[in-house]
Parts: sequence; structure tokens; C-alpha cells
Amino acid sequence: MNRFFSLLALWLAGVTSAMAGCSRPIQVPVAAIGFSVTVKNGEVGGVFPEMLNAVMGRLGCELRWSVVPRARLEAMFETGRADILLAATHSARRDQYGVFIPMVSSRATMVSLKSRRAPINTMAQLLEMKELRVALVRGYDYGEAYQDLIQKLTAQGRLYLEPDPLSVARLLSAGMADVSILPPSVMLAVAQNDPRVEPLLAQVRFEALAELPWIPSGVYLSLRSLSPADRVQIEAALVAAGKSGVLYQAFRKVFPPDILAEGTRPL
Repeated sequence: MNRFFSLLALWLAGVTSAMAGCSRPIQVPVAAIGFSVTVKNGEVGGVFPEMLNAVMGRLGCELRWSVVPRARLEAMFETGRADILLAATHSARRDQYGVFIPMVSSRATMVSLKSRRAPINTMAQLLEMKELRVALVRGYDYGEAYQDLIQKLTAQGRLYLEPDPLSVARLLSAGMADVSILPPSVMLAVAQNDPRVEPLLAQVRFEALAELPWIPSGVYLSLRSLSPADRVQIEAALVAAGKSGVLYQAFRKVFPPDILAEGTRPL
């Protein structure tokens, strides 16, 4: 995967040659999101951080990484304590606080264990099946329909809001929850990286929901904390990286084609 981003840095040389670094260190708090963002022994890695390291290294900008829960990460971005929000889907709420740069198209799907249950194709059907317990990751946002679903499931008393995808996977594995909503790549990465939930790989079932179409996924730059000059040059470099398609090519090296096709595709 590093090879892709080394090539990206070379390709960006012409794009960023007139830029001379950022005015201060750039704060990038992250939470683990499958292979998109990984955290191991306190070290941040994954497809998105490696891409950002390549881009910002070429700009001559210093990155300061920190690891926080996803819900806190969202709050930090909204209050200007995070300069960059990585691996984020495009949403109207986030647009209030930042500038979005698309990198790939992504789709969250309903995730469950294989069973004889009838297929579910819409959130309305999910709401009608009140026997199904739902576990979601606190702070994830897939648009207005998803936020409305959270409110209705909460009112029905059958929603678990968990701090991270691993917690959701453990509830599914233990039979304490029946379904979740996540990008397929996230569930795959969790199952591959933790032996407690690895058996999910042979049992997992993905179902597309009509209210969750393909949407852009990428990077948000803070409107509150970044100076206009820093934001403009970082945006230009990230836009160029997005157009190169290098991020999707890196994902292809990480995920099996069938799983990738379920939830990630080029712009």
C-alpha cells in the first residue's frame, strides 16, 4: 500500500511545487475505522492516514495525530479542535463545519448474521420488524434518513449505540444484537483483526437499504480552525489526490473484490 502513496507524492510534486508548508502543525484526531483508519499500540495507520501523510509531507506540513472515540472526534471537529476529519461520508450536518473533498464513493449496508429471515430492503421494513435489535456506532452519520432511523429506534427501545465497530461486532457475535448498519469493509476489517469476532466472516450477511445510496466519502477540512491560506493549499492537494484515484487502488489491495464491490467504488 505504501507504494501507491509514494507514487502519489511524486505525482503531487508538480501540483504542490509552489506551496511552502502550513502555518502551524495540523491537528488530526482519529478513531479506528476498519482498514480506512487503523490504530495499533497507539500508532495511527490505514489507507486514509497513509494518503494524508503523503499529501501533507509533500506540502511540508506537520501532522499531529491523536486517537479518540468516534463520537468525541465528531464533537472536536464541530468545535474547531480538529483541523481534519478523515474517512468521513458527506453530510449536510458536517458541511456546516468544514469543506468536503471526495475521495471514493461508499455505501453503508445492513449487516447481520446469515439466517432464514426474509430480506430487508428499506429502513421502513427494519422499523416494522420490532423483534430485531439494532446496534450502531455512536457518531457515525449516513445522512438524514439514518439520523431519523436512530431517533425512531431509540423511541422503540431497541437500539444499542456503541463506541466502535468492534463493540458492534461483539454484540452481533454474542447474539445480543441482530443487525447493524456499517460499510462492509469496516465489518470485514474488524473480523479479520480480532479473533473474538473472526467467526463472523463465515456468517456475515450484507443487505443494501434503499435509503442508503452510494455517497462520496473522503476528507473534511475545518472552516473553524484552519486559516484560509492553509485550507486552500491543503484542499488543492487533496482534490488532486482524489482525482488520481490512488485511494481506491489502495483499497483494492486490502479488500477482496466481492466485499469491496458491496461498499466502495471509485468516484
